[in-house]
Amino acid sequence: MRKILLIEDDITLRENTAELLELTDYYEVVMAENGKVGIEKALSELPDLIVCDIMMPEVDGYGVLEILSKNPKTQFTPFIFLSAKTERSDVRKGMNLGADDYITKPFTEEELISAIESRLAKSSILKEQKTVVEEIPNENELRDLNDLKNFFDDNGTVFSFQGEEKVYEEGDNSNYIYLVTKGGVKCSKLNEQGKVLTTSLYKEDDLFGYTSFSQNIPYQETAIAMEATELVGIHKSELISVLHKNHKVVLDLVDLLADNLKDVKEQLLDMAYNSVHKKTAATLLKFAERMNRNPDDIIRIARHDLASVAGIATETLIRSISKLKKNGIIEIEGRNIKIVDMEALKLVE
Repeated sequence: MRKILLIEDDITLRENTAELLELTDYYEVVMAENGKVGIEKALSELPDLIVCDIMMPEVDGYGVLEILSKNPKTQFTPFIFLSAKTERSDVRKGMNLGADDYITKPFTEEELISAIESRLAKSSILKEQKTVVEEIPNENELRDLNDLKNFFDDNGTVFSFQGEEKVYEEGDNSNYIYLVTKGGVKCSKLNEQGKVLTTSLYKEDDLFGYTSFSQNIPYQETAIAMEATELVGIHKSELISVLHKNHKVVLDLVDLLADNLKDVKEQLLDMAYNSVHKKTAATLLKFAERMNRNPDDIIRIARHDLASVAGIATETLIRSISKLKKNGIIEIEGRNIKIVDMEALKLVE
């Protein structure tokens, strides 16, 4: 029989939910009336799974998850949020903190049981993978970055974002590494003068969101979807476990990080030494490379995003792209830009 810790301040919902679970004859339910008591019972009872409300006295659900995720006894215990808060930002905050699932009130018996069973099954499989030492060649061994990306597709949590919606913010806990499966993401930082500098762009099939695999370092920049975007995320603790068993992939990941660092250095050199027109041209080429499957496709991008990557004022960039349009190198319609003469754009000085 599996032990479930139910943390819920509404006594009626708490008792009804506990009864619903116990009637299945599969679960033993331990109840807590607020976050503080929930933390104490989690550490003393060591449940197989935790179902927790968000808005509670003493300590809210976010606080409960944050504390338990840092304790070795409970850091890998499956955690499901149970709440009436249905805003996307609330869901994202919970998932960024490391929650495994999110059920909104009111919920059906089938929804609750299904969520619990799937998370318990996943937890059981991961524990087996950690304890079983395979002495024969592993057919599931990840050989390169393509295999790692397939692992993301098969095992990751799916996230959807609209254009200009934040994926995470600078300073948030860096619990997830992401793979872009649709759309694109820009990462940026705010400098001391309050100006936004776009530091990197990610298109389909790109990995991003990594800070440190050995330390609990928060995200160092803000990530925003540039259009309707879908991501799959793997919790950092799960990815670390995968990398421990697949050393070949670690080397490929190091190469990827080195390439990213090289791109950043080149961007800084361009910003420091190139002319305004060359910066504008180089930035358009960068966006075309990152966002378009076909170089002739239209680039849908806000002018301030182009300017922040180029490292110039938005007004200056607008004048520069107007000149490129006048010279027949690009076409402009609203916020859409189409490169007409790719070779000429590469030769802009």
